[in-house]
Amino acid sequence: MSSRKDAVSIFKAGIAAADPYQAVKNCLFANDAQLEILLDLNDPTQKRIGNWSKVHLIAFGKAACAMAKAAQEIIPAHLLAGTGIAVTNYENVTLIDAIEVIGAAHPLPDEAGLIAAKKCAEQISHAQINELVLVLVSGGGSALIPCPVNTISLAEKIATTDLLLASGATINEINCVRKHLSQLKGGGLAKLAVPADLHAFILSDVLGDDLSAIASGPTVPDPSTFSDAIAVFINKGIWDKVPVRVQQYLEQGNQGKALETPKPGDNIFKNTSYTLVGSNSISLKATLKTAQELGYETRLYDAHLCGEARQSAEKWVRYAKNLIDNGIDKPLALLAGGETTVTLKGTGCGGRNQEMVLAFALAAEQHDLTGNWTFLSGGTDGRDGPTDAAGGIADQNSIKRMRYAGINPLAMLDNNDSYTALKSSQDLLNTGATGTNVADLQVLLIHPNSYTNTHA
Repeated sequence: MSSRKDAVSIFKAGIAAADPYQAVKNCLFANDAQLEILLDLNDPTQKRIGNWSKVHLIAFGKAACAMAKAAQEIIPAHLLAGTGIAVTNYENVTLIDAIEVIGAAHPLPDEAGLIAAKKCAEQISHAQINELVLVLVSGGGSALIPCPVNTISLAEKIATTDLLLASGATINEINCVRKHLSQLKGGGLAKLAVPADLHAFILSDVLGDDLSAIASGPTVPDPSTFSDAIAVFINKGIWDKVPVRVQQYLEQGNQGKALETPKPGDNIFKNTSYTLVGSNSISLKATLKTAQELGYETRLYDAHLCGEARQSAEKWVRYAKNLIDNGIDKPLALLAGGETTVTLKGTGCGGRNQEMVLAFALAAEQHDLTGNWTFLSGGTDGRDGPTDAAGGIADQNSIKRMRYAGINPLAMLDNNDSYTALKSSQDLLNTGATGTNVADLQVLLIHPNSYTNTHA
């Protein structure tokens, strides 16, 4: 088997470990009278047993359909409060019995998402005491259920999100702003659920699993402030480009004239709980295990890979070169998980994973990274930026293939056009929509010089 196939197998093992359908199945139990929720995956004796009269089922995010299907199969029909709602990106829409599935746009929200958000809010607001609001949260949820405050239009929120994405803002910075422009994010959904109980199954796409950042924390307290949101724009040097009404609202909030998001200790959270059912760290462990099974010596390169994609790539090349220069005598797998960023300066097409792969290949040439290597970086959701690829996979001959195809790879990188470059060398990683999302995974395979790496 070629190292390229090994790399893809290792990556797919990480995706499989974040299977949202099985994760919910493992945490939810029911009989005719009661519903049981496993609170801690590491302690199967911990259960939340509820004699709820009704269950309001709401799911949103890229894994919404898989999670909702699992819940719908377990919860007795007579306990479901009407039709459940699942909001997901268009690529992941699938039909589910007794669930209204709504497709919406990601990463930039659209009108369909706004309509879906209002339906979720209406359903939740009807929940009563002794009833349960069961919320299934996964990555992408922030964009998929936009519900801006009344003084801000969806178009203005879209423009603000677009501005943040182009600035290279981290997911935590973007979500900090989103929470302060939304009626649902930053604990807003939990506020609507009072006086009912609320439990959330959360599939984390955020490094460190900060619950207030996953899908912008709709069911948990928000420690950030209006001041923090303003600081994101100022630090990126884009405050003057923010839509005027967004500026005005954030400034009003900073002055105490607009309601802050619910903070830790607020009474609205006294009947809320959650279970973390999947994360990047769980998937990263699966990649390490699979690499070992394929015969590789394994090392964890970085469990929280972040920063500018091209800079992270060059650092990784320098690290790999040092290993090779010191000699390796058996196949080695360096693995990482995380989420890098890209500051857009060009007009090309591509995502952070594709840019990282292209930058790695160029840095490998620049620093004379010898040996037989294969580098993969991909989004576990199967979509990298505004493209149909999950990421990219390159080897020591990728740059040669690009130039043979008439492509100038450095010019492509400078124009943020990694998609075109990798397509020309047949180095795009295409998985299709996976139905899950736990950020990104990276795989670097290095073989001793005696090993022949075939392009497949």
